[in-house]
Amino acid sequence: MKPETPCGTYGFRFNDASHLPLCSLFAVGHELADHPNYFWDGLTRTDGPLLLFQYSVQGEGMIEVGDPRDFEDGNGDGNSEPGNGSNNITRIPAGRAFLIEIPSNHRYYYPSKSKTPWEFYFLLIRPRTALPMWREIVSLIGSVPYLDPDGLPIQRLKSIFNEAHNGKITDPYIASSFVYQFLIELRRAASDRYREEEHWPGAIREAVRFMNSHYHRMIGLEQLAEQLGLSKFHFLRTFTKYVGITPNDYVNRKRIEESIELLQSTDWSIETIASQVGYSSGSYYIKVFHKFTGQTPGSFRLGSHVLQYNRLFFD
Repeated sequence: MKPETPCGTYGFRFNDASHLPLCSLFAVGHELADHPNYFWDGLTRTDGPLLLFQYSVQGEGMIEVGDPRDFEDGNGDGNSEPGNGSNNITRIPAGRAFLIEIPSNHRYYYPSKSKTPWEFYFLLIRPRTALPMWREIVSLIGSVPYLDPDGLPIQRLKSIFNEAHNGKITDPYIASSFVYQFLIELRRAASDRYREEEHWPGAIREAVRFMNSHYHRMIGLEQLAEQLGLSKFHFLRTFTKYVGITPNDYVNRKRIEESIELLQSTDWSIETIASQVGYSSGSYYIKVFHKFTGQTPGSFRLGSHVLQYNRLFFD
């Protein structure tokens, strides 16, 4: 098996700017393991503390953790296998990654019975500033997620390796920007796991279509849930999980977006615009508008002492 790019491991030990909140790159690599002597024990290695992200390209490796509670599959796909005693062993085939903290009670290695080399990329980061985002990512996607090989996190990982291979990571600022971009894309991928509409349940897609068309005369949440054949609680929980915000926030965001267009394109009063987009009073509309934009509708329209926007984007 021939690797897709040259293999190698590149380490970084930048001494300056240690007082700044930079993401510290420790090492990046692209390796091909084909012998059981490829074995790392998280309790005996001495280069920590570190955060390790490792992604399989071809073949497969194994990761074993002493206590299963320390290492969640996060996928529910049956690929976690019980080991001896209390150990938890998980296969890491192509397309799967693992995220671990060093030191911790784990071992990852090339399987002794495997006949196919294990090709992978890895990234080692000092945890000083990256740890909070790292742990949030793990809480969202698990410790052994499957990731799209063409997705931005993996493209960023490969880009860091290529830049290192070409000698272009020459100071802690460049290194930090690469690490931060990788973490940001991984965090965004974690947020987007449920956000792509094609993966939403049919009832949620139907709810969004209804809200987009009827935001100005919305029925109650309980009535909408009943119309979709769901309980109110189940609808609220499922909608928030896949869309990323509550149904009420979704409707309010839609109303505010539409009201911004009316503020810019008409001379209608605030009360008229509030009624047009579905609010019962101008005062409540002003309150919601301020929550979403940080301004009142009047100041937004006048553009006095604030930036004038052609459009506002909401997440």
